[in-house]
Amino acid sequence: MRSAAPGRHLAGLAIAALAVASGLAGCSSSGDSTGAGAQASSSQAAGGGAYTIWDPYPQHDKSSDWVKLLESCGTQAGVTVERTAYDTTDLTNKTLLAAQQGNAPDVLIVDNPVVSTLAEAGVLTSTEENKLDTSAVAPNLLAAGQSGGKTYGVPIGANTLALYYNKGVLKKAGVDVASVKDWASLTAALEKVKAAGKKGITFSAIGTEEGSFQFLPWFWGSGAQLTKLDSPEGVSAVALWTDWLKKGYAPNSVINNTQTTSWQEFAGGDFAFAENGTWQLANAEKAGFEYGIIPVPAKDGGTAPAPTGGEFVSIPVQQDTARYAVSQKLVACLTSTDNSLSTTTTLSYIAPTEEVQAKQVEQNAGLKVWVEAVKAAKGRTSDDLGTKYPKISEPMWNAVQAALSGSKSPQQAMAEAQTAAASATQ
Repeated sequence: MRSAAPGRHLAGLAIAALAVASGLAGCSSSGDSTGAGAQASSSQAAGGGAYTIWDPYPQHDKSSDWVKLLESCGTQAGVTVERTAYDTTDLTNKTLLAAQQGNAPDVLIVDNPVVSTLAEAGVLTSTEENKLDTSAVAPNLLAAGQSGGKTYGVPIGANTLALYYNKGVLKKAGVDVASVKDWASLTAALEKVKAAGKKGITFSAIGTEEGSFQFLPWFWGSGAQLTKLDSPEGVSAVALWTDWLKKGYAPNSVINNTQTTSWQEFAGGDFAFAENGTWQLANAEKAGFEYGIIPVPAKDGGTAPAPTGGEFVSIPVQQDTARYAVSQKLVACLTSTDNSLSTTTTLSYIAPTEEVQAKQVEQNAGLKVWVEAVKAAKGRTSDDLGTKYPKISEPMWNAVQAALSGSKSPQQAMAEAQTAAASATQ
């Protein structure tokens, strides 16, 4: 069992955590957060009957189904749950500080790219230590919470990216969406849309983690790996986006677009396609035009791996290890098959297990495309990148920005990005 005081690396690792969390993409549950919810008591004493849970869902207040579930799980475990909600960046920073002070929460629900940072800092117990059962979880989703060959929690759900399309715009352009199967056919569709007097595709290429999040399906869909940004495949992904801008298939505004402003462009009704996530489904219903959704196509066909958003439920290190037994019961309750359907519906997520995914599609056939996208998705820190990921992501988003602005060619931009990433991750 590791020490309850995670050690001297916390301050430095907080910077890495911020690099991921500050531009956080793909986590609808915290994307609109404005502040903390009810503050938890400082009671941490074993046997006191109170167990603390920290989560990144301040938009869900005490009357919400989410908080009612927390309270129900506490009742089942014979304890009182004291819940604190923070926005994602605050949660990461406060967790690192609390761990340094030996006062971490009993249960922590944290964004998946931050798990490896907290694990490397010694803040979290592994599932081997805390006996959490992850056997039913899809391996690609579980990988986002793994570091150094160990798993540090259970995913509560996942979201990812796909392409929304405007049926009316495509019809006017004479495009059958079923023909869009790879990059060439998508580009051909965009050409027809432009010729018909409409706009092609919008996305977010902003110079933050949000831009990397949206670029990754194209990068991974080319066959590229994050350990080699300047591979021919990686360069081809940047060239795809750059060519779309040059030909007027995508607007120059994508350089500064967030996922929110990109969606607003699509909602205006003139764009054929928009890359966005599950969290826009409610807005899509209000858009005032018929829409559909297809997976982001890989370069040569099939579904491109898109990055996973969503949180892991983890058990932080405690000085009193006797607390772990109850914490394990709380996590098992929150992530159980019985509760997963209602939880993922509340949080607009796709469930992490096939059994519950099937129930989601049974209730809402429109989620089928999202289930397929999640099955093909991968974690940003997967492939054992862990805390190296933010040091790769920033040079990558800078390269995309440079290429789209025309200041560098895709080849030069990615070559310089690879040099920077290699130096940062030595």
